[in-house]
Amino acid sequence: MQLSSWTSWPLREALSREGFSGSRLWVGRAIRILVLAALLWSAVANRQFSGTGVALGLAGVALCGAALWAFFRTTLQHRLWPSLGLLALLEASAVVFHLEGATAPAAVVWGAGAVVSMQRLPLATAVPCMVFSLAAYAVRSPDDWMSIGTTVIGLGLAGYVLRLDSEARGNARRLLAQDRAARKAEAETAAFAERGRIAREIHDVLAHSLSAQLVHLEAARLLIQRSDDLEKEREQILDRVVAARSMAREGLDGTRQALSALRGEMAPVEDYLRDLTAAESARLEVTGERRELPPEAGLALRRVAQEALTNVRKHAPGARVTVRLDYAEGEVGLEVRDSGARRKPRADRPGALRDLGTSGSGYGLLGMRERAELLGGTLESGPAEEGFVVRLRVPA
Repeated sequence: MQLSSWTSWPLREALSREGFSGSRLWVGRAIRILVLAALLWSAVANRQFSGTGVALGLAGVALCGAALWAFFRTTLQHRLWPSLGLLALLEASAVVFHLEGATAPAAVVWGAGAVVSMQRLPLATAVPCMVFSLAAYAVRSPDDWMSIGTTVIGLGLAGYVLRLDSEARGNARRLLAQDRAARKAEAETAAFAERGRIAREIHDVLAHSLSAQLVHLEAARLLIQRSDDLEKEREQILDRVVAARSMAREGLDGTRQALSALRGEMAPVEDYLRDLTAAESARLEVTGERRELPPEAGLALRRVAQEALTNVRKHAPGARVTVRLDYAEGEVGLEVRDSGARRKPRADRPGALRDLGTSGSGYGLLGMRERAELLGGTLESGPAEEGFVVRLRVPA
Protein backbone atom coordinates (compact mmCIF):
# COMPACT_ATOMS: atom_id res chain seq x y z
CA MET A 1 0.00 0.00 0.00
CA GLN A 2 1.44 3.36 -0.99
CA LEU A 3 2.18 6.09 1.55
CA SER A 4 -0.28 8.46 -0.09
CA SER A 5 -3.13 6.02 0.56
CA TRP A 6 -2.35 6.24 4.29
CA THR A 7 -2.21 10.03 4.45
CA SER A 8 -4.89 11.00 1.95
CA TRP A 9 -8.47 11.73 2.92
CA PRO A 10 -11.39 9.80 1.48
CA LEU A 11 -12.95 11.60 -1.48
CA ARG A 12 -15.50 14.27 -0.64
CA GLU A 13 -17.92 12.35 -2.86
CA ALA A 14 -17.38 9.37 -0.51
CA LEU A 15 -18.01 11.41 2.65
CA SER A 16 -21.09 13.16 1.29
CA ARG A 17 -24.56 11.66 1.20
CA GLU A 18 -25.28 13.18 -2.19
CA GLY A 19 -26.41 10.56 -4.65
CA PHE A 20 -27.98 8.33 -1.97
CA SER A 21 -31.36 6.90 -2.84
CA GLY A 22 -34.32 8.04 -0.76
CA SER A 23 -34.73 4.62 0.86
CA ARG A 24 -31.09 4.49 1.91
CA LEU A 25 -31.28 7.96 3.44
CA TRP A 26 -34.39 7.06 5.43
CA VAL A 27 -32.86 3.78 6.64
CA GLY A 28 -29.79 5.65 7.90
CA ARG A 29 -31.94 8.27 9.62
CA ALA A 30 -34.08 5.57 11.23
CA ILE A 31 -31.01 3.80 12.60
CA ARG A 32 -29.61 7.03 14.05
CA ILE A 33 -32.97 7.87 15.65
CA LEU A 34 -33.23 4.40 17.21
CA VAL A 35 -29.69 4.58 18.59
CA LEU A 36 -30.31 8.05 20.03
CA ALA A 37 -33.61 6.91 21.55
CA ALA A 38 -31.89 3.90 23.13
CA LEU A 39 -29.20 6.13 24.60
CA LEU A 40 -31.80 8.52 26.01
CA TRP A 41 -33.80 5.66 27.47
CA SER A 42 -30.65 4.17 29.00
CA ALA A 43 -29.80 7.52 30.62
CA VAL A 44 -33.33 7.96 31.99
CA ALA A 45 -33.83 4.35 33.11
CA ASN A 46 -30.50 4.11 34.93
CA ARG A 47 -31.42 3.81 38.59
CA GLN A 48 -28.18 5.40 39.67
CA PHE A 49 -29.36 8.65 38.06
CA SER A 50 -31.93 10.75 39.84
CA GLY A 51 -32.99 14.35 39.63
CA THR A 52 -30.04 16.39 38.43
CA GLY A 53 -28.25 13.22 37.29
CA VAL A 54 -30.97 12.41 34.77
CA ALA A 55 -30.79 15.91 33.32
CA LEU A 56 -27.00 15.67 33.08
CA GLY A 57 -27.30 12.27 31.40
CA LEU A 58 -29.72 13.62 28.82
CA ALA A 59 -27.46 16.62 28.24
CA GLY A 60 -24.48 14.28 27.79
CA VAL A 61 -26.34 12.23 25.18
CA ALA A 62 -27.36 15.43 23.35
CA LEU A 63 -23.76 16.65 23.48
CA CYS A 64 -22.53 13.38 21.95
CA GLY A 65 -25.09 13.68 19.16
CA ALA A 66 -24.04 17.25 18.41
CA ALA A 67 -20.33 16.30 18.49
CA LEU A 68 -20.94 13.41 16.11
CA TRP A 69 -22.86 15.68 13.69
CA ALA A 70 -20.04 18.24 13.83
CA PHE A 71 -17.50 15.46 13.25
CA PHE A 72 -19.31 14.52 10.03
CA ARG A 73 -19.18 18.15 8.88
CA THR A 74 -15.48 18.72 9.64
CA THR A 75 -14.41 15.45 8.00
CA LEU A 76 -16.42 16.40 4.92
CA GLN A 77 -14.33 19.59 4.78
CA HIS A 78 -11.10 17.57 5.34
CA ARG A 79 -10.24 19.47 8.53
CA LEU A 80 -8.07 17.10 10.57
CA TRP A 81 -7.48 18.83 13.90
CA PRO A 82 -11.11 19.91 14.51
CA SER A 83 -12.15 16.36 13.62
CA LEU A 84 -9.69 14.88 16.12
CA GLY A 85 -10.86 17.35 18.78
CA LEU A 86 -14.49 16.29 18.32
CA LEU A 87 -13.50 12.63 18.38
CA ALA A 88 -11.60 13.23 21.66
CA LEU A 89 -14.77 14.86 23.06
CA LEU A 90 -16.74 11.73 22.19
CA GLU A 91 -14.14 9.51 23.86
CA ALA A 92 -14.20 11.69 26.98
CA SER A 93 -18.00 11.53 27.07
CA ALA A 94 -17.82 7.73 26.88
CA VAL A 95 -15.40 7.66 29.81
CA VAL A 96 -17.72 9.89 31.86
CA PHE A 97 -20.72 7.68 31.04
CA HIS A 98 -18.79 4.62 32.14
CA LEU A 99 -17.60 6.21 35.39
CA GLU A 100 -21.20 7.20 36.19
CA GLY A 101 -22.41 3.65 35.64
CA ALA A 102 -24.05 4.20 32.21
CA THR A 103 -22.19 1.34 30.54
CA ALA A 104 -24.54 1.03 27.55
CA PRO A 105 -24.15 4.66 26.34
CA ALA A 106 -20.38 4.37 26.92
CA ALA A 107 -20.16 1.21 24.80
CA VAL A 108 -22.25 2.77 22.03
CA VAL A 109 -20.10 5.92 21.93
CA TRP A 110 -16.85 3.90 21.88
CA GLY A 111 -18.16 1.69 19.09
CA ALA A 112 -19.46 4.64 17.07
CA GLY A 113 -16.14 6.45 17.50
CA ALA A 114 -14.24 3.41 16.20
CA VAL A 115 -16.49 2.95 13.15
CA VAL A 116 -16.75 6.60 12.06
CA SER A 117 -13.02 7.27 12.56
CA MET A 118 -12.15 4.32 10.29
CA GLN A 119 -14.76 5.39 7.73
CA ARG A 120 -14.02 9.12 7.51
CA LEU A 121 -10.40 9.86 8.53
CA PRO A 122 -7.10 9.26 6.70
CA LEU A 123 -5.86 5.72 7.42
CA ALA A 124 -2.75 6.97 9.26
CA THR A 125 -5.07 8.70 11.75
CA ALA A 126 -8.08 6.40 11.57
CA VAL A 127 -6.27 3.22 12.64
CA PRO A 128 -4.87 4.65 15.94
CA CYS A 129 -8.23 6.27 16.73
CA MET A 130 -10.10 3.03 16.10
CA VAL A 131 -7.60 1.03 18.17
CA PHE A 132 -7.91 3.51 21.05
CA SER A 133 -11.73 3.38 21.01
CA LEU A 134 -11.89 -0.40 20.82
CA ALA A 135 -9.18 -0.78 23.48
CA ALA A 136 -11.11 1.51 25.86
CA TYR A 137 -14.25 -0.55 25.25
CA ALA A 138 -12.39 -3.85 25.78
CA VAL A 139 -10.78 -2.68 29.02
CA ARG A 140 -13.98 -1.25 30.53
CA SER A 141 -16.49 -3.81 29.24
CA PRO A 142 -17.88 -6.16 31.92
CA ASP A 143 -18.50 -8.96 29.35
CA ASP A 144 -16.40 -12.10 28.98
CA TRP A 145 -13.34 -12.07 26.74
CA MET A 146 -15.04 -14.02 23.92
CA SER A 147 -17.91 -11.51 23.64
CA ILE A 148 -15.47 -8.61 23.83
CA GLY A 149 -13.23 -10.10 21.12
CA THR A 150 -16.19 -10.78 18.83
CA THR A 151 -17.51 -7.25 19.30
CA VAL A 152 -14.08 -5.65 18.72
CA ILE A 153 -13.45 -7.66 15.53
CA GLY A 154 -16.98 -6.97 14.26
CA LEU A 155 -16.70 -3.23 14.84
CA GLY A 156 -13.27 -3.08 13.19
CA LEU A 157 -14.49 -4.99 10.14
CA ALA A 158 -17.66 -2.87 9.98
CA GLY A 159 -15.62 0.33 9.93
CA TYR A 160 -13.29 -0.97 7.24
CA VAL A 161 -16.14 -2.29 5.08
CA LEU A 162 -17.97 1.04 5.37
CA ARG A 163 -14.75 2.79 4.33
CA LEU A 164 -14.38 0.57 1.24
CA ASP A 165 -18.03 1.10 0.35
CA SER A 166 -17.67 4.88 0.69
CA GLU A 167 -14.52 4.94 -1.42
CA ALA A 168 -16.16 2.83 -4.15
CA ARG A 169 -19.20 5.10 -4.15
CA GLY A 170 -17.01 8.21 -4.23
CA ASN A 171 -14.94 6.89 -7.14
CA ALA A 172 -18.10 5.98 -9.03
CA ARG A 173 -19.59 9.44 -8.48
CA ARG A 174 -16.36 11.16 -9.52
CA LEU A 175 -16.13 9.03 -12.68
CA LEU A 176 -19.78 9.80 -13.40
CA ALA A 177 -19.14 13.53 -13.00
CA GLN A 178 -16.10 13.33 -15.29
CA ASP A 179 -18.11 11.38 -17.86
CA ARG A 180 -20.89 13.96 -17.75
CA ALA A 181 -18.35 16.78 -18.17
CA ALA A 182 -16.75 14.95 -21.10
CA ARG A 183 -20.14 14.38 -22.71
CA LYS A 184 -21.03 18.03 -22.23
CA ALA A 185 -17.73 19.14 -23.78
CA GLU A 186 -18.27 16.69 -26.63
CA ALA A 187 -21.78 18.01 -27.21
CA GLU A 188 -20.51 21.61 -27.21
CA THR A 189 -17.74 20.67 -29.64
CA ALA A 190 -20.25 18.93 -31.89
CA ALA A 191 -22.52 21.97 -31.74
CA PHE A 192 -19.65 24.28 -32.74
CA ALA A 193 -18.67 21.91 -35.53
CA GLU A 194 -22.26 21.82 -36.77
CA ARG A 195 -22.45 25.61 -36.68
CA GLY A 196 -19.23 25.77 -38.66
CA ARG A 197 -20.59 23.30 -41.19
CA ILE A 198 -23.81 25.29 -41.61
CA ALA A 199 -21.86 28.53 -41.94
CA ARG A 200 -19.59 26.92 -44.53
CA GLU A 201 -22.55 25.67 -46.55
CA ILE A 202 -24.27 29.06 -46.47
CA HIS A 203 -21.04 30.80 -47.48
CA ASP A 204 -20.27 28.36 -50.28
CA VAL A 205 -23.75 28.54 -51.80
CA LEU A 206 -25.03 32.04 -51.17
CA ALA A 207 -21.74 33.93 -51.42
CA HIS A 208 -21.04 32.45 -54.84
CA SER A 209 -24.57 32.98 -56.13
CA LEU A 210 -25.01 36.49 -54.77
CA SER A 211 -21.57 37.71 -55.83
CA ALA A 212 -22.15 36.39 -59.36
CA GLN A 213 -25.54 38.09 -59.53
CA LEU A 214 -23.96 41.30 -58.26
CA VAL A 215 -21.42 41.27 -61.08
CA HIS A 216 -24.08 40.78 -63.74
CA LEU A 217 -26.51 43.31 -62.29
CA GLU A 218 -23.76 45.89 -61.86
CA ALA A 219 -22.74 45.39 -65.50
CA ALA A 220 -26.35 45.81 -66.59
CA ARG A 221 -26.67 48.98 -64.51
CA LEU A 222 -23.54 50.46 -66.06
CA LEU A 223 -24.78 49.63 -69.56
CA ILE A 224 -28.11 51.32 -68.89
CA GLN A 225 -26.51 54.34 -67.22
CA ARG A 226 -23.80 54.98 -69.82
CA SER A 227 -25.62 54.06 -73.02
CA ASP A 228 -27.16 56.79 -75.15
CA ASP A 229 -29.08 54.27 -77.19
CA LEU A 230 -30.50 51.45 -75.05
CA GLU A 231 -31.79 49.65 -78.10
CA LYS A 232 -28.22 48.96 -79.25
CA GLU A 233 -27.25 47.63 -75.82
CA ARG A 234 -30.44 45.65 -75.37
CA GLU A 235 -28.84 42.29 -76.18
CA GLN A 236 -25.99 42.79 -73.71
CA ILE A 237 -28.34 43.99 -70.98
CA LEU A 238 -30.61 41.02 -71.59
CA ASP A 239 -27.65 38.65 -71.42
CA ARG A 240 -26.70 40.10 -68.05
CA VAL A 241 -30.21 39.81 -66.65
CA VAL A 242 -30.60 36.26 -67.94
CA ALA A 243 -27.22 35.31 -66.45
CA ALA A 244 -28.19 36.85 -63.10
CA ARG A 245 -31.46 34.92 -63.16
CA SER A 246 -29.56 31.71 -63.91
CA MET A 247 -27.22 32.36 -61.01
CA ALA A 248 -30.17 33.01 -58.71
CA ARG A 249 -31.73 29.70 -59.77
CA GLU A 250 -28.45 27.85 -59.19
CA GLY A 251 -28.12 29.50 -55.78
CA LEU A 252 -31.65 28.44 -54.85
CA ASP A 253 -30.98 24.87 -55.96
CA GLY A 254 -27.68 24.84 -54.08
CA THR A 255 -29.36 26.15 -50.93
CA ARG A 256 -31.98 23.43 -51.11
CA GLN A 257 -29.28 20.81 -51.54
CA ALA A 258 -27.32 22.20 -48.58
CA LEU A 259 -30.41 22.14 -46.38
CA SER A 260 -31.19 18.59 -47.48
CA ALA A 261 -27.61 17.61 -46.68
CA LEU A 262 -27.83 19.14 -43.22
CA ARG A 263 -31.01 17.13 -42.63
CA GLY A 264 -29.43 13.99 -44.06
CA GLU A 265 -32.01 13.82 -46.85
CA MET A 266 -29.74 14.05 -49.89
CA ALA A 267 -30.37 11.98 -52.98
CA PRO A 268 -27.56 9.55 -53.96
CA VAL A 269 -24.45 11.20 -55.37
CA GLU A 270 -24.72 9.26 -58.60
CA ASP A 271 -28.20 10.62 -59.29
CA TYR A 272 -27.00 14.17 -58.71
CA LEU A 273 -23.92 13.71 -60.94
CA ARG A 274 -26.04 12.09 -63.64
CA ASP A 275 -28.38 15.09 -63.73
CA LEU A 276 -25.48 17.56 -63.53
CA THR A 277 -23.48 15.96 -66.34
CA ALA A 278 -26.57 15.68 -68.51
CA ALA A 279 -27.23 19.40 -68.09
CA GLU A 280 -23.59 20.20 -68.92
CA SER A 281 -23.33 17.67 -71.81
CA ALA A 282 -20.56 15.83 -69.96
CA ARG A 283 -19.87 12.08 -69.74
CA LEU A 284 -20.22 10.25 -66.41
CA GLU A 285 -18.25 7.12 -65.48
CA VAL A 286 -18.78 5.19 -62.22
CA THR A 287 -16.29 2.55 -61.06
CA GLY A 288 -16.05 0.38 -57.94
CA GLU A 289 -18.70 -1.14 -55.73
CA ARG A 290 -21.46 1.38 -55.17
CA ARG A 291 -22.42 2.15 -51.58
CA GLU A 292 -24.04 4.80 -49.42
CA LEU A 293 -21.73 7.70 -48.57
CA PRO A 294 -21.59 9.87 -45.42
CA PRO A 295 -23.43 13.20 -45.85
CA GLU A 296 -20.24 15.29 -45.63
CA ALA A 297 -18.41 13.21 -48.25
CA GLY A 298 -21.42 13.26 -50.56
CA LEU A 299 -21.77 17.01 -50.21
CA ALA A 300 -18.07 17.55 -50.98
CA LEU A 301 -18.40 15.48 -54.16
CA ARG A 302 -21.39 17.53 -55.25
CA ARG A 303 -19.70 20.86 -54.60
CA VAL A 304 -16.45 19.95 -56.35
CA ALA A 305 -18.27 18.56 -59.39
CA GLN A 306 -20.44 21.67 -59.60
CA GLU A 307 -17.47 24.04 -59.25
CA ALA A 308 -15.30 22.12 -61.74
CA LEU A 309 -18.04 22.08 -64.40
CA THR A 310 -18.73 25.77 -63.79
CA ASN A 311 -15.05 26.51 -64.41
CA VAL A 312 -15.14 24.48 -67.63
CA ARG A 313 -18.18 26.43 -68.81
CA LYS A 314 -16.48 29.74 -68.04
CA HIS A 315 -12.92 29.08 -69.16
CA ALA A 316 -13.12 26.22 -71.69
CA PRO A 317 -16.45 26.48 -73.51
CA GLY A 318 -17.07 23.63 -75.94
CA ALA A 319 -14.58 21.30 -74.25
CA ARG A 320 -15.35 17.60 -73.90
CA VAL A 321 -15.76 16.81 -70.19
CA THR A 322 -15.52 13.46 -68.43
CA VAL A 323 -16.62 13.04 -64.81
CA ARG A 324 -15.39 9.86 -63.12
CA LEU A 325 -16.73 8.68 -59.73
CA ASP A 326 -14.56 5.98 -58.15
CA TYR A 327 -15.65 3.91 -55.12
CA ALA A 328 -12.38 2.72 -53.57
CA GLU A 329 -11.73 0.90 -50.31
CA GLY A 330 -12.14 3.35 -47.44
CA GLU A 331 -12.49 6.37 -49.72
CA VAL A 332 -14.26 7.78 -52.73
CA GLY A 333 -12.71 9.73 -55.58
CA LEU A 334 -13.98 12.20 -58.16
CA GLU A 335 -12.16 13.30 -61.30
CA VAL A 336 -13.35 16.03 -63.67
CA ARG A 337 -11.27 16.25 -66.84
CA ASP A 338 -11.80 18.51 -69.85
CA SER A 339 -10.14 18.49 -73.25
CA GLY A 340 -9.54 22.24 -73.47
CA ALA A 341 -11.53 25.06 -75.07
CA ARG A 342 -13.05 24.37 -78.51
CA ARG A 343 -14.18 27.94 -79.11
CA LYS A 344 -13.10 31.36 -77.94
CA PRO A 345 -14.68 32.25 -74.62
CA ARG A 346 -16.90 35.26 -74.37
CA ALA A 347 -14.63 36.37 -71.58
CA ASP A 348 -12.77 38.66 -74.01
CA ARG A 349 -15.47 41.26 -73.49
CA PRO A 350 -15.08 43.77 -70.66
CA GLY A 351 -16.94 42.61 -67.57
CA ALA A 352 -17.58 39.15 -68.99
CA LEU A 353 -18.14 35.95 -67.05
CA ARG A 354 -14.48 35.32 -66.25
CA ASP A 355 -14.74 38.20 -63.77
CA LEU A 356 -16.66 35.78 -61.58
CA GLY A 357 -13.47 33.88 -60.96
CA THR A 358 -12.08 36.89 -59.11
CA SER A 359 -15.28 38.02 -57.47
CA GLY A 360 -14.03 37.01 -54.04
CA SER A 361 -16.87 34.60 -53.36
CA GLY A 362 -14.62 32.00 -51.81
CA TYR A 363 -16.53 29.32 -53.71
CA GLY A 364 -13.68 28.27 -56.02
CA LEU A 365 -11.24 25.39 -55.91
CA LEU A 366 -9.43 26.90 -52.92
CA GLY A 367 -12.62 26.64 -50.88
CA MET A 368 -13.14 23.11 -52.16
CA ARG A 369 -9.59 22.16 -51.16
CA GLU A 370 -10.21 23.46 -47.63
CA ARG A 371 -13.45 21.44 -47.48
CA ALA A 372 -11.59 18.29 -48.56
CA GLU A 373 -8.84 18.81 -45.97
CA LEU A 374 -11.41 19.26 -43.22
CA LEU A 375 -12.71 15.80 -44.11
CA GLY A 376 -9.21 14.31 -44.13
CA GLY A 377 -9.05 14.15 -47.92
CA THR A 378 -7.17 15.86 -50.74
CA LEU A 379 -7.99 17.94 -53.79
CA GLU A 380 -5.60 18.43 -56.68
CA SER A 381 -6.12 20.57 -59.75
CA GLY A 382 -3.97 21.64 -62.67
CA PRO A 383 -3.30 21.37 -66.39
CA ALA A 384 -3.37 17.92 -67.98
CA GLU A 385 -1.99 16.67 -71.30
CA GLU A 386 -4.86 18.53 -72.84
CA GLY A 387 -7.21 20.74 -70.91
CA PHE A 388 -7.55 20.77 -67.14
CA VAL A 389 -8.19 18.13 -64.47
CA VAL A 390 -9.57 18.27 -60.92
CA ARG A 391 -9.15 15.25 -58.60
CA LEU A 392 -10.83 14.84 -55.22
CA ARG A 393 -10.42 12.01 -52.72
CA VAL A 394 -12.19 11.88 -49.35
CA PRO A 395 -12.55 9.12 -46.74
CA ALA A 396 -15.86 7.29 -47.01
